[in-house]
Amino acid sequence: MKTLVTRSYQGENDLEAMAEFFQVCEMVDRLDEWVSVSDLRQAFNAPDVDRERDISLWENADGKLIGFGKLSIQEAVDGYLSFKVHPTVRGEGIEQEIIRWGEARMKDFARDRGVSVKLRAATRDDKTECIALLESCGFTPKRHFFNMERSLTDPLPKPEFPIGFTLQCHSSAQFSGKQEQQHFLEAWVEMYNQTFIDHWNFHELTVEKLEHKMSYPKYRQDLDLVALTADGTFAAFCLCFIHPEDNQRKGTREGRIADLGTRRGFRERGLGKAMLLSGMERLQTVGMDKAILGVDAENPSGANRLYESVGFRKIHAKIIYGKEL
Repeated sequence: MKTLVTRSYQGENDLEAMAEFFQVCEMVDRLDEWVSVSDLRQAFNAPDVDRERDISLWENADGKLIGFGKLSIQEAVDGYLSFKVHPTVRGEGIEQEIIRWGEARMKDFARDRGVSVKLRAATRDDKTECIALLESCGFTPKRHFFNMERSLTDPLPKPEFPIGFTLQCHSSAQFSGKQEQQHFLEAWVEMYNQTFIDHWNFHELTVEKLEHKMSYPKYRQDLDLVALTADGTFAAFCLCFIHPEDNQRKGTREGRIADLGTRRGFRERGLGKAMLLSGMERLQTVGMDKAILGVDAENPSGANRLYESVGFRKIHAKIIYGKEL
């Protein structure tokens, strides 16, 4: 392997080159993972990212970016490794070096915190080279997720909410001050955690993480929907995103159902379907002609059946691989 320089992320000065590098990889990989400078900035500024230790760049002797690795470490027990290698130097050992970096970082983390940890990484099920790489490095498949889509040009069933529940979007919530806004955020976080606590690989959401998500340039209050009970309890939610740059680049008009759920104690009443249809209706109203989403293939609340019942179809699958360290 030729001489490489490995260094940490240096902030704003790296973003243009990184965005260009990601675009070169996407042109070959075709994963629908186009990213902009603002996307990278937002991701790297997340509250749980140690920018000095959790992001690493690999450059060749000419200073050209040819490898990237990032760890998302959750609650000191597992790290999710995302990585990319420039198409012109794949298969030369850089992939293995990035994985070794991720393993070493997680082992340091485990030693510092006195906990056992595991490393995860994901790949599409049709990316045979990446599958072979992960398995050769000791990773084994742990879970499958489906990416699904549904046309919004076809008629949509009207959302039907159970008696006693009302739909509210964040943009219509009236806050008289910071205290009321804080209450909204805390209630949203509690609802989210109560919804997903029984799901695979659940990690608790915090107000800080929710505020970061809501600070995304692409976040829209009118696409942040909540179902409320008569006493104001947050019972279900549907959060959608639109990525204008992606749509312009691909010549599409699609919106993503990013988060959908019904908290425990309010399930089996039709709330999930009503919230899903409400989100799709909002996307349709603002000019989108397709809705996309991702779902755990073994979702315990039967989300797959719900999505299929309103016309979603699977387009491809993602495999989550794991390795104990």
